[in-house]
Amino acid sequence: MAISDVRQIELPCIRDPRGNLTFIQNKSHLPFDIARVYWLYDVPSDGRRDGHAFMRQHELIVSLSGSFDVTVGDATGSRTFTLNRPFAGLLVPPMTWRSLQNFSTNSAGMVLASTLYDPADYVRDHDEFIRIARTTTADMPVAATPTANRPCGQGGHATSSVDDCRIIPLQRHSGPMGSLTAVENTDRFPFDVRRVYYLYDVPSGAERGGHSHHTEQRMIMAIAGSFDVTVDDGVSRRTFTLNNPSRALYIPAGIWRTVENFSSGSVCLALSSNIYDAADYVRDYRQFLELTSCKR
Repeated sequence: MAISDVRQIELPCIRDPRGNLTFIQNKSHLPFDIARVYWLYDVPSDGRRDGHAFMRQHELIVSLSGSFDVTVGDATGSRTFTLNRPFAGLLVPPMTWRSLQNFSTNSAGMVLASTLYDPADYVRDHDEFIRIARTTTADMPVAATPTANRPCGQGGHATSSVDDCRIIPLQRHSGPMGSLTAVENTDRFPFDVRRVYYLYDVPSGAERGGHSHHTEQRMIMAIAGSFDVTVDDGVSRRTFTLNNPSRALYIPAGIWRTVENFSSGSVCLALSSNIYDAADYVRDYRQFLELTSCKR
């Protein structure tokens, strides 16, 4: 691949007085299926991340908060892109050397990847990368790692309990250049990720959510700042405070949820089991009670 194949893309930005929302999903915005999602945070302003290339992996890199530069290169030269908007991403194909630097204070970046983590896919030595790039005559294949999504419902509205909602501790890889946390489409997690969305520019006092899902499952993280998530099964309620990028709240299908008490500069990241489907949402609380009470 050549650096001319690296390109910036505009992502949906759904503007709302309660805060803006951007979503990214398989088949709509990406030339690959999501196999892994990871995010970078706590990076010092003089930090520099990830001087390497991938043999097979495609990536989309997004700034969720603040800004940073991405320098990409091939055997002929390099080019630098500044990422500073949550609704703009950088598509990076395989065999592109890339590094991240010039992080602003409290910045956070997210990467959607086409493959599961595989140390053998990394090229970490730049001289080796140049040698491989100069001797490769054919483009690397698109590594769209399709995965068999685990079932998340059989139709109708699921019935779950607030006791099924739980905090999932995620592994945090920390060092002097910041922290990294990842979620992969493996049996370690409750479902395969098919859609990612995030809330940002949320004013104080705003409330988001206010719906349930027939089949969709979610994991929610606070990538920056903090907020509360209240879950409701029609009988009981429980509130979780999220303020740590390495702790995810799992919400199964059939749970009403609201998100509120956002701190200044907070970013809410959600990983979803389904492609967006308006018919999967229940937005009327009385209807939610009717759908769940008949199954209790």
